[in-house]
Amino acid sequence: MSLQLKNQTGQLAEAWCKKILPLCVMKSYAGYYIGTVNEDGMPCSRESNEYFRSEANAQDALDTGSWTQKMTP
Repeated sequence: MSLQLKNQTGQLAEAWCKKILPLCVMKSYAGYYIGTVNEDGMPCSRESNEYFRSEANAQDALDTGSWTQKMTP
């Protein structure tokens, strides 16, 4: 895992959707992940390679930068 503290916006959201969106913890059937939500409240991008077992683990990874940025959607 690499530190992601300097960029708190979604790189994939910007590259693929042309939107500057803040990172947040999101939930799917696979678990919690770091991603972005668009202005309508809909998921826009999954930014983390990892899925986390709990919301707290995902939030800790986001807060500390201990997650890995996906390179492609």
